[in-house]
Amino acid sequence: MKPNLLVAFSIGHCANDLVPIAMYILIPAFGTAMGLSPAEIGLLFMLHSLGASLAYLPAGLLADHVANRGVLLAATFFWVGFGYMMASFVDGFWAFAIVVSIAGMGDAAWHPIATGVLTQMHRARRAYALGVHAIGGHFSQTIALPAAGLLLALWDWHVAMRVLAVPTLLMGCAFIFISRHVPRHVNSRPTRADFTVIWQVWTTKAGLRMIALFIAYNMGLFAIIAMTPLYLKANHGLGWLETALVMAAMMLVGALAQPWTGKISDNVGRRPLIILGNGIAAGASLFAWLTTDLVLTVIALCVTLNVLVAIRAVLLAAALDHAGGREGTSLGLAFAAMEGFAASAAVMAGLAGESDLANAFLLACAFSLVALVLAVATPKQGPASIRASAAE
Repeated sequence: MKPNLLVAFSIGHCANDLVPIAMYILIPAFGTAMGLSPAEIGLLFMLHSLGASLAYLPAGLLADHVANRGVLLAATFFWVGFGYMMASFVDGFWAFAIVVSIAGMGDAAWHPIATGVLTQMHRARRAYALGVHAIGGHFSQTIALPAAGLLLALWDWHVAMRVLAVPTLLMGCAFIFISRHVPRHVNSRPTRADFTVIWQVWTTKAGLRMIALFIAYNMGLFAIIAMTPLYLKANHGLGWLETALVMAAMMLVGALAQPWTGKISDNVGRRPLIILGNGIAAGASLFAWLTTDLVLTVIALCVTLNVLVAIRAVLLAAALDHAGGREGTSLGLAFAAMEGFAASAAVMAGLAGESDLANAFLLACAFSLVALVLAVATPKQGPASIRASAAE
């Protein structure tokens, strides 16, 4: 029986992201156990994301040139599972940082390959396909974060990481079968033309503005994700399980909304949703910084993260609209920009949080405002131009 690849990829995305998403809680838990400062914990977040970002562009090139992309996707599960399993046996700041950075490369490789395949299969509904795929990744937050919190409450970060790596390895075994049904294309080698075209597309004013938009958007996301667990524990005395449940709630609605925001953007254009999303996020994160009430802060952070998560697929679709062809490479570049450069926001948030962890929310507000301004400056692209891009 032939599997529904859109559903299979969404479930695979969930399994592949399980441990990397659990790192939102496991890195602060590791840092707390090691007695690290907020800035040092922010540095760990940055190194973890920087390592992963190195895999995005090469994986995108593979997606555009390797015929059997199903095998590549299956391999990412074993890279992730065994990589984080090894990290669970490591102690020490730099040893831990290096191993989790390498492990994260496997999860990073999944994204441009899987999304490249899906957008080629669903050219007329790119944002919708990306949104369905994204549900799996963000649904894993509702599993990984509470599971990590529960495991931390019962044992420690070592055990939590080992247990959470098991489902990823099992999904890798399942994907050995699923990989046979992934559409193949002509096997080819990357050429200078690939890099020339990408360079020409993304070094224009519009291209550089869009890259800056990706970075600013994700910096707002990173600033909140990196410091919220520490803030909830230090400022409000929440335990790991309670913190994990709050973090999961902060992203669940946004995850479920991605196919619908994607579908809306396929019809009305990407720009209005990107502007609206970053505007709401800026206001909500500012309110989170101003209030000291736990319930109001959690509500404000829920609004911020859910809105930012909800428009993620729209931003990725905007990257494809701008680039035209070479879906894998273009998505690889978009992911690298969002995860690589934006990872520095975790360190900035940590430094801002040295005096008061809530300052990370003010920093996130500033990044979302920058993203809003960049989105306003981005040329309009309506439904007609989106359909024309999809037809290329």
